[in-house]
Amino acid sequence: MIKVCLADNFPVVHFGVKSYFKDHAEISLVANVGNFLMIRDILLTKEIDVLILDLELEGLSSIFEVKSILKNFPKTKIIIFSGLSEQIYAPNAIKAGVSGFVHKKEKLETLGLSIIKVSQGKIIMNETVKKNLALIAKQSKSERLYRKLSNREVEVLRYLSGGKKNHEIAEILGLNEKTISTYKLRLLTKLNVTNLVDLVNKAQKLEIV
Repeated sequence: MIKVCLADNFPVVHFGVKSYFKDHAEISLVANVGNFLMIRDILLTKEIDVLILDLELEGLSSIFEVKSILKNFPKTKIIIFSGLSEQIYAPNAIKAGVSGFVHKKEKLETLGLSIIKVSQGKIIMNETVKKNLALIAKQSKSERLYRKLSNREVEVLRYLSGGKKNHEIAEILGLNEKTISTYKLRLLTKLNVTNLVDLVNKAQKLEIV
């Protein structure tokens, strides 16, 4: 039996996934967590074959934290189960070492098949992701910079590109305006630009937004 842990923010997702796999012949959902900080405790106390992880999970701010989990718990495979753009996020996740990316618009049957495949040591990615990985390999170092952005930084960048002001973004995300200013400074540094106009243009050029 493949032992699975689901890490997701929303109770409805936990309920749906748990219900679907309740009587599955090969998959057993043995743990549920709603915060990234809880994952380590689960992996230390239970034998987990596959971790189903949403990149927008509370407490998860960077793909580098996912790499840390993979490094410290090498026997556990990770499948990203997310509503974020597969075209943008899957190549980065695969390069970080996860075994697959399943978009939340897919049927749970697809998630189940993916769990079985990755437990057998296979990597799950569609043709679009394969093409993006090939493209990334050809890009210059500066063009790869956006891969270092955290999920929250990408989120802030999207709102900035949409014309939102710092205080508006702060209200939308439930953060204070000073925090948004900090994210903005990080974005300017990471994308090697000095002003908002160039930041937005760079983001559009790299198809981040």
